[in-house]
Amino acid sequence: MPDRPSPEAVRAYYAAQAAPLVAATGIVLDAQGRVLVLTPSYKDGLELPGGTVEDTETPEEGLARELKEELDLSVPVGRLLAVDSCPPGALGRSIVVHVYLVGPLTGAGAEGIAFADGEVTEARWLTPEEAAEQLSDRLAPRLRAGLAALYSGSVAHLVGGVPQPGSPAGLDPADRAALEHAGRYDSAGHRAARPKALTAANVLFTDGAGGVLLVRPGYGEPGRWLLPGGGVDSDLGETPRDAAAREVREETGLDRVPARLLAVDWTHRPGYPARIRFLYDGGVLGPAELAAIRLPPAELLEWRTARRDELRGLVKPKLRRQIKACLTALAEGTGPLELHSGRPVGPS
Repeated sequence: MPDRPSPEAVRAYYAAQAAPLVAATGIVLDAQGRVLVLTPSYKDGLELPGGTVEDTETPEEGLARELKEELDLSVPVGRLLAVDSCPPGALGRSIVVHVYLVGPLTGAGAEGIAFADGEVTEARWLTPEEAAEQLSDRLAPRLRAGLAALYSGSVAHLVGGVPQPGSPAGLDPADRAALEHAGRYDSAGHRAARPKALTAANVLFTDGAGGVLLVRPGYGEPGRWLLPGGGVDSDLGETPRDAAAREVREETGLDRVPARLLAVDWTHRPGYPARIRFLYDGGVLGPAELAAIRLPPAELLEWRTARRDELRGLVKPKLRRQIKACLTALAEGTGPLELHSGRPVGPS
């Protein structure tokens, strides 16, 4: 039986193998959604923060080090947005670039940027469109694909800056459709490249006077009120109706089975996943049930009921339209309704 090689011999073996360089780039955003671009002292053109990964670093560790060295920024490296595999260029080595989200930085964080090591002479905040126009042909595709992955909640797969056919993000929708119609996808690539949707379930409860039960979350936009409900955990096998019942238990402490489906709402914003909301009738809550409501203190701040004419000052227009459509369906015994951003659609 041959002798097992020593750890030093194994390390020396792998160190001698041909391998791509590894780099990490940060798409650093501020609170206005602007992108940080840098003017380096050692070459022409604009750069994104980052650099090559050294020694035993992970890409995340390498980017964190570069941010500290280049900009005196000590901030967490966020989620992976894209991976770009680049063939050998001027350096004669292929390179794999990991692109990460950093930020959004607070005002104080953005103001604390300094050029400690002299590799950067200027840092500017540009809109994503301005940054993509001014960055080189090598960097602009990574920025565009990384931002597409950020907005779609996915990851982009690039080769030489070009999104691949099965990339979950970054591929132009028209190109994806053309490949699909030409039969160029296998089942795995088809699943990865197809547009995704987020699914939620909410319950419409009313009180004896017809007021709608609303809850105010402790997260997100201040002063915003919502219907009880939340996301459907479809990856756990949960159905929209199951999710509605679970969210009601978690958010109000009430154990009530949702009644009939009142509406399904479809909302789409270009570049983002579509959102599908199932809205169920929760029934009428009497004084004892309203008094029994118990909110999770870490998530919700308060609850109230609101008349139809009070909704304008409490909920966003899209949700207000959804609520009013559901109240109409309840009053008239119609539905389920098909809604697009809260507006009824379908055959006239």
